[in-house]
Amino acid sequence: MSYAALLVHCDRVQGCADRVRLASDLAARFDAALIGSAGWSFQPSFALDDTTGTGDLRERDWQLDRLAEIEKTFHASVQRLELAHVEWRGAVDSPSELVPREARAADLVIIGPQRDPSDLFFSLNPGAMILRAGRPVLFVPDAIDLLQGRRIVVCWKNTREARRAIADALPFLREADHVTIASVSEIGTEEQIRNEIEHVTTYLLSHEVNVSAKAYLHTEQSIAAELLRFSKEQEADLIVTGGYGHSRLGEWVFGGVTNGLLADSAVSCLFSH
Repeated sequence: MSYAALLVHCDRVQGCADRVRLASDLAARFDAALIGSAGWSFQPSFALDDTTGTGDLRERDWQLDRLAEIEKTFHASVQRLELAHVEWRGAVDSPSELVPREARAADLVIIGPQRDPSDLFFSLNPGAMILRAGRPVLFVPDAIDLLQGRRIVVCWKNTREARRAIADALPFLREADHVTIASVSEIGTEEQIRNEIEHVTTYLLSHEVNVSAKAYLHTEQSIAAELLRFSKEQEADLIVTGGYGHSRLGEWVFGGVTNGLLADSAVSCLFSH
C-alpha cells in the first residue's frame, strides 16, 4: 500500500507554509494527490445598531479575503514541485467540521498545532481531528518543513489504536532506514510485551519493513515524556502511535500520552484512532 492522496490543513500563520512544503514533498515522494483545506467559521454580528445586516456581510467578505490569502500561500508553496494533482478546498465553515469531512478524500491528513484554543471559529483542535478524521493524522510541529522518515520510533501497546497506527504508517515504515519498536511497560509485564513485539516484528517483516531495534522502557515520569526522551536519543524524525481519547457529552477528552505528544513533541507524530 501507499498514500494516493494527502490532505493538509492550512491556516494564516507562517507554520502553514512550512507544513505545506512538507506535505508537497510527501506528495511527490508517494506520487500522491495533494489537497489543501482551510475553514473559517462565519461569525454573525450581534451589534444592536446593525439592523441592516451590513456588518455580517462585511465580516463574511473579510473572512473570504483571508481564505483567499491562505489559498494563495498554499499554491505558492506547492508550485516548486510538479505534482500530479493539486486541489484546494476552502470554505466559510468551522475547521473542526470542514477538515474531518474533507478527510474522506485522503489517505493521510496533515495538521499543525492549535493556534488559539479559545478561537472556536478558526483554530483546529489537533486532538479532536485525530478522533474524528477516520484517517491517520500526521501532526507536524511548527518550524518543520521536511519529513524524511529515516529513523522512526513505533510506540507499541496492544490496543486497537496502536495496531491501526502501524498498518497506517506502512508507507513510511517501508522506506525507513531504522525502525525501533518501543514499549513503556509496567514491572512484571515484560515477558508478555516481548512476545507481542516479536509478533509485531514478524508482521512488519512480512510487509518488507526492517525492524532495527526493540526497546522495553520503564519510567517514573509520564509515558509521553519517556517516549519523547527515547525518540530524541534515537534521533528519530517520526513517532508512530495510537491516538487515544473519546467524546464525553460533546467534549473531547484525550489520553495523557496523546496530550503529552501534541503539547511537547519536537518531531512529527503519526496518530491513528
